[in-house]
Amino acid sequence: MSMNELKVGVLGATGAVGQRFVQLLHNHPWFRVSALAASERSAGKPYREAVTWRLDTPIPGFAQDLQVSRCEPGLDCDLVFSGLDSSVAGPIEAAFAAADYAVVSNSKNHRMDDDVPLLVPEVNADHCRIIDYQRKRRGYDRGFIATNPNCSTIGLTMALKPIADRFGVRKVAVTTMQALSGAGYPGVPSLEILDNVLPFINEEEDKMERETLKLLGTFQDNRIRNAQTVVSAQCNRVHVQDGHTECVSVELETKTDKEGLAEALRTYTAMPQELGLPFAPRHPVVVRDEPDRPQPRIDRDAEDGMAVTVGRIRPCPVLDMKFVVLSHNTIRGAAGTAILNAELLRTQGYLD
Repeated sequence: MSMNELKVGVLGATGAVGQRFVQLLHNHPWFRVSALAASERSAGKPYREAVTWRLDTPIPGFAQDLQVSRCEPGLDCDLVFSGLDSSVAGPIEAAFAAADYAVVSNSKNHRMDDDVPLLVPEVNADHCRIIDYQRKRRGYDRGFIATNPNCSTIGLTMALKPIADRFGVRKVAVTTMQALSGAGYPGVPSLEILDNVLPFINEEEDKMERETLKLLGTFQDNRIRNAQTVVSAQCNRVHVQDGHTECVSVELETKTDKEGLAEALRTYTAMPQELGLPFAPRHPVVVRDEPDRPQPRIDRDAEDGMAVTVGRIRPCPVLDMKFVVLSHNTIRGAAGTAILNAELLRTQGYLD
């Protein structure tokens, strides 16, 4: 599928998520970065001077001399990816949407708005249709806001979706071991995390419990009706650089065994795979049979960081089945899913 190049901008381009957008959009076949925007103190500088680059590949050549703009409408692009901090994202994203920009956001501010799609393309691609209602309701013409979920929620729902479709999911208990990069930069002080586990991440458990229900819900009559699943989350920060690990137990509507659950996960594909979207992993869920996998250092980069890896599938004596999920929190869990969302929205006509 070939597409004409679309000019895109990155809001919050100097931050942790913004840098990942800049890295991942380098040589994207459909999107060309034409604008980078950040805070007042960065505006007016070339990107290489404004950013303290933290990723393990060099700043892409296209970005080095791009002048950083302020985060306000007037950017030379049609679509903006938002990596803005939640302390400022809400009104800025709304201003861009009202000014006819398509806004694909990684920030939390609009995720639970009842007319905004919260998207993971393999989980709920049909929810993007609520954009028609959003435009009508808010008086937007071409603009809109679409969001992706919290990083830990993305890994969880990608594993739950094939199970929910095949067997039905009544209850979910999840305990996370989340990477340091999820806290941004400079993130967690080293003296707090060395020789330690932090059993509290602000708002994280609430996000997982609420966002999962919206993602697994159904779209009808211009509304997204939450799934009737109960989710209990416990979230911990651990001494790992990238990759969120989650220990999950599920109660099913229709019982199955280890082989049945593994087969449902291993064979799962959805609209991004059918459409051959550039950022879509061929296998959205990779199942590992070894007793000691997945592990962040070995498995987080599966399918360029866009696949979720599931292992240790076995019966659960309290609920029905249990397993371990691993996802790359800054690729699949943040910028990568936002880019895949934009690809999906383009094929559905929302970026025309």
